[in-house]
Amino acid sequence: GQFGASVWVCRSWIAPPDPHATNLLLDPGLGFGTGTHPTTALCLSELASMTLTGHSVVDYGCGSGILAVAALQLGASSVLAVDNDPQALVASKDNATRNQMAASSLRVALPEQVNFDTDAGAANLVIANILAGPLIALSDTLLALLKPGGTLLLSGLLASQAEHLCAHYAPQIQLRVAGERDGWVCLRGELN
Repeated sequence: GQFGASVWVCRSWIAPPDPHATNLLLDPGLGFGTGTHPTTALCLSELASMTLTGHSVVDYGCGSGILAVAALQLGASSVLAVDNDPQALVASKDNATRNQMAASSLRVALPEQVNFDTDAGAANLVIANILAGPLIALSDTLLALLKPGGTLLLSGLLASQAEHLCAHYAPQIQLRVAGERDGWVCLRGELN
């Protein structure tokens, strides 16, 4: 599938349709994060619209690592991929390798392994494509990882949940609906 002007997600055994585009090769064998879910598509479209060159990114709830790998392909210098499922961390590393990303550019961690001494306030972009409940529970964590002026990208929520999420985050960051697809939305805001 195509996301934004230049991001294609391809099965790893099929030749990419546009070799000059940003082609993500994924092995969907682990059963999550093949890029077809509307919220993944929304996040990919947002990523494709950003300038990520040299940026530090956190993908919180990384699943297969599709967003982490996309960020690296779009120029991010480093990505921290976090998930509470150890299999997701394995899949993220595998998919980064499959896309010829330098192993050193992708760090993976379980939530309890995130080192806030070094990672707090270090990310230009924090992405969390999970669910509304966890997005609320994790708000302090996600915001703590962002540097001032950094961008927060949240998805995994329904349009009907957007107002509640925006209100929850409002004391720290102004979020707006950046995109909507099939009743799902993506929120985006910049930390002051």
